[in-house]
Amino acid sequence: MTMRTPLRPLARVLDARAKGENPDAIERENLRLRHEAQRDRLRQRAESRLLLMALVFLMAFGSVGFRMAALATTEAEEPRVARSESAIHTTRADIVDRRGRVLATNFATNALYAHPHEIVDARAAADGLADIFPEMDADTLYTRFTSERRFLWLRRYLSPEQEQQVHDLGEPGLLFGPREMRLYPNGPIAAHILGGAGFGQEAVNAAEVIGVAGVEAMFDEMLRDPGQTAPMMLSIDLTVQATVEEVLAGGMALMNSRGGSAVMIDVRTGEVIAMASLPDFDPNARPRPLLEGDPADSPLFNRAVQGVYELGSVFKAFTVAQALELDLFSTTDMIDTRGPLRMAGFAINDFRNYGSSQSVHDVFTHSSNIGTARMAQAIGGERQQAFLTSLGIVDPSPVEVVEAANARPLVPSRWGELSTMTISYGHGLSTSPLHLAAAYATMVNGGTRIQPTLLRQDVPQTGERIISEETSREMRGLLRAVVTEGTASFAEVEGYAVGGKTGTADLPRPTGGYYEDRNITTFASAFPMTDPRYVLITTLQEPVDNSGPEDRRTAGWTAVPVGAEIIRRTAPLLGLRPEIEPLDAYALSSSSN
Repeated sequence: MTMRTPLRPLARVLDARAKGENPDAIERENLRLRHEAQRDRLRQRAESRLLLMALVFLMAFGSVGFRMAALATTEAEEPRVARSESAIHTTRADIVDRRGRVLATNFATNALYAHPHEIVDARAAADGLADIFPEMDADTLYTRFTSERRFLWLRRYLSPEQEQQVHDLGEPGLLFGPREMRLYPNGPIAAHILGGAGFGQEAVNAAEVIGVAGVEAMFDEMLRDPGQTAPMMLSIDLTVQATVEEVLAGGMALMNSRGGSAVMIDVRTGEVIAMASLPDFDPNARPRPLLEGDPADSPLFNRAVQGVYELGSVFKAFTVAQALELDLFSTTDMIDTRGPLRMAGFAINDFRNYGSSQSVHDVFTHSSNIGTARMAQAIGGERQQAFLTSLGIVDPSPVEVVEAANARPLVPSRWGELSTMTISYGHGLSTSPLHLAAAYATMVNGGTRIQPTLLRQDVPQTGERIISEETSREMRGLLRAVVTEGTASFAEVEGYAVGGKTGTADLPRPTGGYYEDRNITTFASAFPMTDPRYVLITTLQEPVDNSGPEDRRTAGWTAVPVGAEIIRRTAPLLGLRPEIEPLDAYALSSSSN
């Protein structure tokens, strides 16, 4: 129980009254004492509060001072903002050619979007955008601007000129979002190699750029790696690539061809120096894929990699090389070339009749189907299949574009004797020009297998040996003879000893059989044959040379002149010095006095 202090000292007051004294003095003294006690309590309480506040301020300023001292003694660091969502990586490494020239890079631009509720004049904004962007419809834009939507994407990227024109409209509801886009400064040059890129994950203020085809898709993860600071260097030479495409386009126009391809590779390193497929496209404005019809009708189709064809007589080089390697024949051995050669109800004929027998040398230079088929009979189907497999002919190419993995050569389901004979001269097996280029590089480089690559290499490849150096030397002589005395006489380029083999193959009908007036022509060449450095494969689809009295569709009249012109134009660019015959001693004259 709490004891209360009485307000008045009643006992003292009563005692004073009993004694006849005045009690007022006692009450005043009691009141004074009570006020002094109350004052002391209030002072003590105030002092306690001041002490507590002093301690709080001391601790606060102490922590601030401690933090300032810590910051003053540490390295400066850029502040980072934590985000709950995953970051959008906008960086992407450049792609350059073998000399460091830019093939693909990033370009800072802006996306265009709208907040319809902030648009002041929807009609003026719609009309203005339709004037700037012809693909936009003013009425459709007006309908969207006057809808209940609060956000609209209008365009993924803008050119600087378009951005300024939109800015000049002065419409507060039209907004820009910063982002980077992939730029290909050389336009369609090397389009099928680079492939192209598009936008992946997007936000208003950022968007990631991802590869959609070619090397851009093949190396997408590496190119998007923030740690990849150096550009990716390809094996192609931009100047050579541009020249190859220019000559190939001109040849297609002259030969009335609907498509063409050219592949040039280094026979020692396997580097693809140039690879062209026409028609092509501009990767800055990559067209949409075809949803129906023949994929080869699309400019996106890479004829050099995705196109698998029966390439015709260029395959005779493999048959002759294997026959020489197995020591079944020598170049001087005679072969029965009487025709037609019948097998399982199928007749094999030659384009021309060169007599009842020919040497292996003549079978190759005259391009005899019958003579080649007889050599294939001696080789046998099992050994032929193993040899072509060792050359990489029947498997997908390892070249670094995503399209290569699905471009599988077409081989017969049953590799019987008839298939062995027809494959020996390039029918019954379909493969790509790139496969052919790598195999021919193996034929002429001394006999070691070459795998094509689009990445810059510093040292020669050390592949397995496919044929001996002696067989490779003999094949170089035979390929040179095809130009000097055979079906590729138009391939002679002054100063550069060109060797090669022609191939003309009829195109198959979808319903079976072959067209009589539609073919694909190929010229498989190497230069200079004194010490081969490069292989060039040139193909034309459905060419027709109508410069003479009759239409001519064979490779000697169509693909060969185009290949020769490519070599004539690119050999100096590759640093190859022309070989000039030394003058006789009597041709030298001294100056007279």
